[in-house]
Amino acid sequence: MTDTIIPEHMAGVLLTGHGGLDTLEFREDIPVPAVNPGEVLIRVGACAVNNTDINTRIGWYSKKVTDSTGAGGSGGFSSVDDNDASWAGVPLELPRIQGADAAGTIVACGSNVDPGRMGQRVLVRPMQQRENTDQGINCITFGSECDGGFAQYAKTHSDEAFAVNSALTDVELASFPCAYSTAENMIERVGVKKGDTVLIPGASGGVGSAAVQLARLRGAKVIAVCGKTKTGRMAGLGADKTIARGDSIVEALGRCSVDVVLDLVAGPQWPELLDVLKRGGRYGVAGAIAGPMVDLDVRILYLKDLTLYGCTYQSRSSFENLIRYIEEGRLVPMVAQAFPLEEIKKAQETFLSKNFVGKLVLVPPE
Repeated sequence: MTDTIIPEHMAGVLLTGHGGLDTLEFREDIPVPAVNPGEVLIRVGACAVNNTDINTRIGWYSKKVTDSTGAGGSGGFSSVDDNDASWAGVPLELPRIQGADAAGTIVACGSNVDPGRMGQRVLVRPMQQRENTDQGINCITFGSECDGGFAQYAKTHSDEAFAVNSALTDVELASFPCAYSTAENMIERVGVKKGDTVLIPGASGGVGSAAVQLARLRGAKVIAVCGKTKTGRMAGLGADKTIARGDSIVEALGRCSVDVVLDLVAGPQWPELLDVLKRGGRYGVAGAIAGPMVDLDVRILYLKDLTLYGCTYQSRSSFENLIRYIEEGRLVPMVAQAFPLEEIKKAQETFLSKNFVGKLVLVPPE
C-alpha cells in the first residue's frame, strides 16, 4: 500500500556492461520498481560510492584479472571473463542499477509489510541473505544481484531496510552502511578485543576509517597505514600511531608486534603483514585494492600459528550494531564530497584518485 504518489519513471544510472566509465549510463526513463509482497520502496536520499561498485563495473573479480583496481578503474580490463566477473563468481545480470549504500525514506509497502513503516528513514543492509535459504553465508549484495541505490527509488525486502533514528542528513547516513558494516563484520569475525594492537592498511578509505573508529570503540590500540597527507585525520579519528603508505611496516613496528591485521589492500607489501603479526595473530581481509595476487610463505603461517579470515558474509548483528552506534552518536560520518547522481563518472574518477579521506556520496535528483 502507499500514501504517496509514485511516478512511473525515475532517474538512475544503468551499468550496461563490464568496462570503463562509458558503461555507466544516466537515464531519466527507468521504470520505478514495483514492490512485491514483503518488500518496501525507498525514495533514495543519497547513496555512496564503494570499491565494490568499481570492481563490478570493470570486472575485477574475474580470475583473469590479476592487477589492482586502479589499473583498470577508468578504462576497464581487456582480460575480463564475463562469466565470473561479479563478486559472486557468476555472470552479472545487465543492465544493473548499482549502489550498495542507500539511505532514504520508505514511500510504499508491499503486502505483508506493516503500513506503519511508511515514512521511516532507513538504511539498507548491503550484504543480504538470499531469500528461501537459511544459509546466511550464501548472500547477495544490494546493487549487484539486485538493483541498488544509484537511482531516485530502490526496493528491498522489508527486513533489509533498517529504521534509523538520527539527526544526520541522508548524505551523512549514506556514508555508513557498506564501509562500517564491512569493518564491524571484520572486527567481529577476527575477535578484536580490549588491549589488542590492530594494524589497518588502507586506513584512510571508507572501510579503513570505519575500522579505526570501531576498533577504538572496543578498546584496541590502532595503527593506521595511510598516505602521508592523511596522518593527521587518522589521529583525529583515534589512531594511536600512523605509518605512511609505502614505508616499511616491519621497520616501523618490528616483527611480531601486532595482534590483529584488518586488511583492505593486499598487494606487493602483503608479506610484511604476516611478519608483524605476533604468534597466534589474526589476519582479516575484505579487499585487495593494491592487487589480489600476493606472495605467501606458508612456513610463516604455520610456524607462527596464524589464523586468516576472509570476510565477505556479514551477520545481521553487525548491521544492528552499526544502527545502534549511529543512534547513540558514537560514530563520525566521514563524507569527503557529495556529487549529483548524474556526475557519477566524475565521482568515480575522484574515488580512484584516492586524494580524500572517507566517503564520496551521490545524490539523486529531487
